[in-house]
Order: sequence, then structure tokens, then C-alpha cells
Amino acid sequence: MKSAKLIHNPKAGEGSEVEHKIISSLLKAGYTCSYSSTKEEGWEKLESGEEDFVVIAGGDGTVRKVVFELLNKRLPIGLIPMGTANNIAKTLELPEDADTIIQGWDAKNIKSFDIGRIYNLKEEKFFIEGLGFGVFPKLMRAMEKESKKEQVPDKKLRTALELLHDIILEYEERPCRILIDDAEYTGSYLMAEVMNTRSIGPNLNLVPFADPGDGEFEVVLIAAAQREQFANYILSKILGKEEPAFFNILKAKKLKIYWEGVHLHVDDAYIKLAKATEIKIELQEDAVRFLK
Repeated sequence: MKSAKLIHNPKAGEGSEVEHKIISSLLKAGYTCSYSSTKEEGWEKLESGEEDFVVIAGGDGTVRKVVFELLNKRLPIGLIPMGTANNIAKTLELPEDADTIIQGWDAKNIKSFDIGRIYNLKEEKFFIEGLGFGVFPKLMRAMEKESKKEQVPDKKLRTALELLHDIILEYEERPCRILIDDAEYTGSYLMAEVMNTRSIGPNLNLVPFADPGDGEFEVVLIAAAQREQFANYILSKILGKEEPAFFNILKAKKLKIYWEGVHLHVDDAYIKLAKATEIKIELQEDAVRFLK
């Protein structure tokens, strides 16, 4: 494992300065390296076809973008987290320092990562973090207005949490039906999330012990009766405390989910449906492999 293709989001971190630092670290660790920016046409092409692995430098959105372009290549991925939330890197329990990450890579220590295959949804076909309804898509809409403001990552996360806290207190719960195998689950919820990572959004650590390579999703359901509990969990995060989150969790390899509403998210993409739609989801095991 000697040849790397570095794919970098220049809007993450400090642009070209980060690019040079990572390339220097890769060379120091004994790897040869080619480079592509996600902002340039043809970034997904592998120049020689002889690359041993791909290095992604960016946030969760960049990881998603690269993973789905190279899904059939089956190359291991080395992740250098440089986004705001970095939920994928946190799920992989990666260190924050790029040099430490690169020096720790071992071709024998590869972590399998499942993905979700989506049916009945034209806009998106896969997810790597999660798909969900309720308060989180509403938060994403609210954050679109905030995205025009220049904010450092910590400030952006705090802003998201403060907005989410207000949304939880005001959100009207919606009926939801979930079919897992032969079992049907129904109720009214503030949030229904099909998760593959331990956390989503502004580091909502809803399934702290989830394993993204165990061949199962975690379906998190937060009922209207848990509104105060959910709001208090968010308030604790705003105050800098990470309290345990205890919400209803179902395990699933494949499921159908119907939410009485038209707003949802797939990873970091907000989607508005033409009408309420039953969505079918199947787990695709060992679809991605990350170096650790």
C-alpha cells in the first residue's frame, strides 16, 4: 500500500496550505501521492489506475461525494476530517491530527462501513450517515439561512444546537409507520432517523455504541412524550456537556418507512417530496472500507 490519491475539498480547513501539509505528511510516511480538488472537473478519475488507496480531506459532505463516485472501485479510504461536524470520522474514532492519522494507517487494519440503499426516492439512491424525518430536516432548512454567515465550526455547531432546541419545543409531532421484517411500528414522533453512524447533524450522539459495519441500521424514534427529554439533551450539549441519550432504537437490515409529511434529509441533503411517500431502505454490507 504505497500509492495514494488525495481528494481534497479546498473549502475545508485552510485551502492550499492544508493540501501541502497533507501531501508532505503522506510523503514523510512513505507514500507516493497524486492530488485532485473536488472543485475541479474530473477529480474522481484515477490517473494511473494503480492507486492503492484514496485519501479524503474534508467534511462529511465531501466523504459522501467521494464515496459514491468511487463506490465500485473498492479502494480503501484514508479519511482526514476537516469539516464542521465530522460525524463519520467520530464514528470511526479517528484522531483529530492529520499526522497521527496518517502514521497510524495499516493495510491490515481496515474498517468495513455499510451504506443504505434507497428506493422510491428519485433525488437520492444511497446514504452513508442516515435518512430521517421530523425536526432534523427542519433544522437543515433553518441552517440554510445561517450558512450565509461566516462562522467558525464551533460557533456553527452551537448555532445549530440553539436552533434545534427551539424547533423541538415547537414542532408538531407527525404519524409514522415503519415495517421491519413482519413487524409494524406506528406512532407519532418528533424524529424518525435511520442511522448508520453514531451521530448526525451537530454531533447528536443518538447511538453512541453503533458499529457502522455490523450489518444493521439503528432506527431512532423520538416520541412526542419525549419532547422535554430531547430538549434537555440538546440544552446539555449547548452547555458543553455530553449527557447520554436514551431513546427508542430498533435494529433493521431492511425496512419501509412512511412519514406523514414531505420534508426529509438524506445525509446532509435536505429534500422536499411532492407528497408523502413510503420509502424502502436496504442495507448494503461492507460497501466502503476505511483505513484506521
